Amino acid sequence: MKDDFANKFSLDGSRRAFLLGSTLVLTNGFQKASSSTEHQTGTRFGLITDLHYADKAPSGTRHYRDTLAKLEKASHKIRKANPAFMVELGDLIDAADSVATELRYLKRINQDFSQLAQQRHYVLGNHCVDTLKKEEFLSEVQQKKSFYSFDSGKTHFIILDSCFRNDGTPYSRKNFKWTDANVPPHELEWLRSDLATNQLPTIVLAHQRLDTADNHGVRNAAEVRKVLENSGKVQAVFQGHSHKNDYKDLNGIHYCTMVAMVEGKGVENSGFSLVKVQPDSSIAVEGFVKQNNYHWNGQIK
Repeated sequence: MKDDFANKFSLDGSRRAFLLGSTLVLTNGFQKASSSTEHQTGTRFGLITDLHYADKAPSGTRHYRDTLAKLEKASHKIRKANPAFMVELGDLIDAADSVATELRYLKRINQDFSQLAQQRHYVLGNHCVDTLKKEEFLSEVQQKKSFYSFDSGKTHFIILDSCFRNDGTPYSRKNFKWTDANVPPHELEWLRSDLATNQLPTIVLAHQRLDTADNHGVRNAAEVRKVLENSGKVQAVFQGHSHKNDYKDLNGIHYCTMVAMVEGKGVENSGFSLVKVQPDSSIAVEGFVKQNNYHWNGQIK
């Protein structure tokens, strides 16, 4: 298991990303219970992605059943930190051969995930709706919409849904190829409107990647990025899907890809994070196990 703060990362430029240099300062900051004063100014939230829970044998590097133990281990750190909310960045469950089986997977993993925080946000991943319809998944996790926005502290958050085919058809019941991920026109229009009416620094939460043109990327990612950039309000995008740590600064926006929890055998192969947005809008990502750490200042280009 890597030390929580062992990974050092830095980038040059007007918006620098770097690992916080003092373990003591960062640890104390996240272990302190959230207070009402903190939430009026800054905010702290938890991030986890690609759990792929399923009651089935491992496949390659994916150890589906181990997710339960990994999540239990993570829960001790997360609940002690008392985040304002939790975000699951997609692929909470793995694909199943029937609706009944997939719902069973979802009920089981959400039983544990729902204990992490009272407020939770679920980003749809392609595996979440491989067999289920979006309405079925959302109903089970008690979330009304697949894309929407909310405020916490002095930060605006946007949940995106890229689980649409190129023709605008929503993913459902094995009707799609996982490489055909798109943000459809009606969601793009909503995104423009939401950003135009919001006055706060903004963080975007997505499953499929918005910073790449390969198979893990949203096919119209360039168009989505243009909307984010034109707003002048977006600081960072947190995303999953490709199962690995990755980072890019594209035109002043931080695109941070989070490591998957499902990858590797045992609790020593996992990943999750706690994110603190300070009153000055600087962002500190405290990564655990295989997840990288980052710190970005609050300046928006």
